[in-house]
Order: sequence, then structure tokens, then C-alpha cells
Amino acid sequence: MATRSVLRRALLYVPGSSQRMLDKSRMLSVDCIAYDLEDSVTPSKKAEARRLVRAALDLPSPAGARERAVRINSVGSGLALADLTEVLKSPNLSTLVVPKVDSASDLTFISDVISHTLSPSSAEQISILALVESAKAITNLSQICTATPLLSGLIFAAEDFALDLSITRTPSLSEFLYARSAIVTAARAHELPSAIDLVCTSYKQDGGGIDGMSVLEEESRSGKRLGFNGKQCIHPTQVERVQAIFGPEEGEVEWAVRVVIADEKAARQGRGAWTLDGKMID
Repeated sequence: MATRSVLRRALLYVPGSSQRMLDKSRMLSVDCIAYDLEDSVTPSKKAEARRLVRAALDLPSPAGARERAVRINSVGSGLALADLTEVLKSPNLSTLVVPKVDSASDLTFISDVISHTLSPSSAEQISILALVESAKAITNLSQICTATPLLSGLIFAAEDFALDLSITRTPSLSEFLYARSAIVTAARAHELPSAIDLVCTSYKQDGGGIDGMSVLEEESRSGKRLGFNGKQCIHPTQVERVQAIFGPEEGEVEWAVRVVIADEKAARQGRGAWTLDGKMID
């Protein structure tokens, strides 16, 4: 079980090789900023990105960010150790996003590096988020979820998953239903705080007149209905809407309050099942 629970309605990736974007991210209000050392950084910029991300981590935490994470390169890339060696030097690092986690051994490697680098009290403060990107990862979800007590959540990486299965992403996302459901179910079964849904690749109106914000909203609501409690973001304009959708809506809060009040009344009357607005509650 994860060491701590953090609200991660939106996880925003910030390219680690861009000083401008790293600086701009400090002005945002977002649950989780994930400084990226992986996909958004070209091979020739990896070393520079490590230096820039380490410097960003060493700054005081931005007022609007609940959590600062770093997405390192995958264990299989051969770059993860260099990433960890650098970012674990910062006392402000709280979370590692680990890509391409295919099996428990990927997380065992990460947790072993953490435990050998940090003191026990510091190591246990680190959370890990595992990116699920392949068919192999889906079949190994149970082992992945129990690989380390530092694991705090699962993230679905739809684009790499589609590539692995040789399928095409469609607007309905129906081709991802099994994988998304499996990820949410595994996260809940193993009491992981976060199940974070796929990236919405549309964030502005395209040449065909498709409104990216409408697509974002529908994807977010779809993910919430499936059981996800957060979504990855690739542009700052996505954050506010995503966090609003994955937060409780006014009607949901009102309904919950009414259920609690009615349940207390039913308990006093010795009733285990009762109705509210024509719906059975037990």
C-alpha cells in the first residue's frame, strides 16, 4: 500500500529540457506537476534536462502546485539510473513517474535505487506512479501493484499501448475499454490512491472544426465514469477543466449530504434499506 495519499486530479507534464516551460509551470494551479525527462526530451538533451529539472526541484515549491514529480526514463532505456542519481539529490522530490512498467522487476529496480540512495526516513516519503503502456503490463497488473509499498498509483499511457497492440485510437476510446477498466480495478483492489487516465491529444480547435476542449471534457467524464480519479495533461489550458470534472460537482455533494442525513434517520428507525428520490439505498 502507498505511503501517502495525494489528490491528483490533473497531472501536467512539463518538458524538462525547456527552461521557459519550467519557469511558466511555477505560475500554475495544478495538483501535480511532472517534470519530464522522457518523451518530450530528445536524446541529445537528456543530460541538460536532468540539470534543469534538478534546479527546478531545488526551488521552493510553487504556491499553486500540490505535488512535484519527475517522469524519468524507463528502466529498459538504460537512462533511469542517471535520472535517479540526479533527481534524488533534491530534498524537494516527492514523486517519481516511471514509464513503461511491464513487470514488478521494473519497480523493484526503482525502489532499490531509492533505498540505497536515501536514508530510510527520506526513502519512505517518495511515491511512485507507474505508467501502464503494454499488453504485458496489463497481464502483470497484480504483481506490479504489490511490487513496492512506495507505489501510489497507476497511469494509462494510451498511445504506447495502441502501438504495442497495433490498434488505432478512435474518438470513442472503445478500443481501450478493457485496459482502462483493468487499470482502475487493479488500483482499487490494491488500495492505490491514484488511477490516472489517458492524455487528451486535442487541446485546441483543429482545422476540421473539432473543439479540443469539448473532446477533453468528454474524455474526462468518460474516465471518471470508469473510475479514474485523475487525468494526464499535456498543456496548461487543459488543467482547470480537468480538475473541475474530477472534483465533486455541486449536485454530487448535495446528494451525498442528503444520503448521510437520511441514513442517520433510517438507522434510528431500525431500517437497513430505504429509498431517497425513488432510489433504493442500503
